[in-house]
Amino acid sequence: MRVPDRSEAAARAGLGVVFAVAVAFQAYQVAGSWGAGHWPFGAAVAASVCALALARGRDPLWTAVAGLVVAALAVLVTRLVHLPAEPSPAASLGLAVLAGSAVRALPVRTACAVAAAGAAVVAGGLLAAPGSAVPVLSGLLWLAALASGAGLRLLAARRRAVAERIRRAERLELARELHDVVAHHVTSIVLQAQAAQLVTARHPERTAGSLAGIEAAGAEALAATRHVVGLLRDTGTFTDTETDTGTDAGTDAAVAAEGRERLGELVEGFEIGGRRARLRLDAEPSGWPPQVSGTVYRVVREALTNVSRHAPHAREVTVGVTQHERTVTVEVEDDAPHPPARRHRLTGSGLTGYGLVGMRERVEALGGTLTTGPRPGSGWSVRATIPTGGPR
Repeated sequence: MRVPDRSEAAARAGLGVVFAVAVAFQAYQVAGSWGAGHWPFGAAVAASVCALALARGRDPLWTAVAGLVVAALAVLVTRLVHLPAEPSPAASLGLAVLAGSAVRALPVRTACAVAAAGAAVVAGGLLAAPGSAVPVLSGLLWLAALASGAGLRLLAARRRAVAERIRRAERLELARELHDVVAHHVTSIVLQAQAAQLVTARHPERTAGSLAGIEAAGAEALAATRHVVGLLRDTGTFTDTETDTGTDAGTDAAVAAEGRERLGELVEGFEIGGRRARLRLDAEPSGWPPQVSGTVYRVVREALTNVSRHAPHAREVTVGVTQHERTVTVEVEDDAPHPPARRHRLTGSGLTGYGLVGMRERVEALGGTLTTGPRPGSGWSVRATIPTGGPR
């Protein structure tokens, strides 16, 4: 059984005091207007309903049902023996608390059934004592309880929707980050292992260097995987409900700090297996915001990874990064032929690979655009334009 915290216990104690004062005041008023023998029944009914209201946390449905049954029986008894009208003000207060809790917490159909049953009890009180103001007060309290419960229910639904949006943003960011780690580093290891086989067959003395390269790539993959695991374990990493562009700010800041060196390492690492790669960097990455630097780095990395995986016949790749007044343009071009399968998988907006989907999401989250498509004659081009937030 859940143990209530201090604030909940204090609220319950305060509500209990309010109930006790209401029951005592009602008994005093009935005794003064109807006589000393008329207050015990109403006080017992009100105390019973209020006690159920204090215990509603255990089972909102059955406490509400029990309170309504007690109130309905009280209406019948007062009609038969000519006692003060029910539900009394104190009992109506307890019923209002039960109704508000039921509407707030129960499923929609069940909450509507409780609301309808309460309306029937209030209507019965009006019919049993048509000239009394007590049933009218009960009706007003019942309507206020329904409105309060519905408002709290809508507020809770909105909070759940916000939490789900945050969780979705987390999942999308982690999916992109995990794909970046697996696709790039594992592809690098596979390519270096293939190159090591060729080197071992032709130049056995160079095997040690090839194995060292594979070891370095594996160490990078392990470090990147640890970073993703850190994102998964850090519950405070994701806080923005509208965008997830800053969720890996630590990595983006590291990329921004190193800038040219990191892009150069990407291009150098790609030159395995006889490919040629050129980096044309007409920009200064250290002056970009961290999220821009991180996105540029990831676009280049994903584009090179796709060339390695989907364009094995590419012999030369050009990576160009050009800075304009308020934007930076990244373009990665290869010279591979256009096999039908590749054209089908990568053209236009019909991207089927998770890597390019994630790349597009990253770029568009910063207000940029991403286009991919075949070059005239041969080759493929990936072009991203990303705002840097520079002066107009």
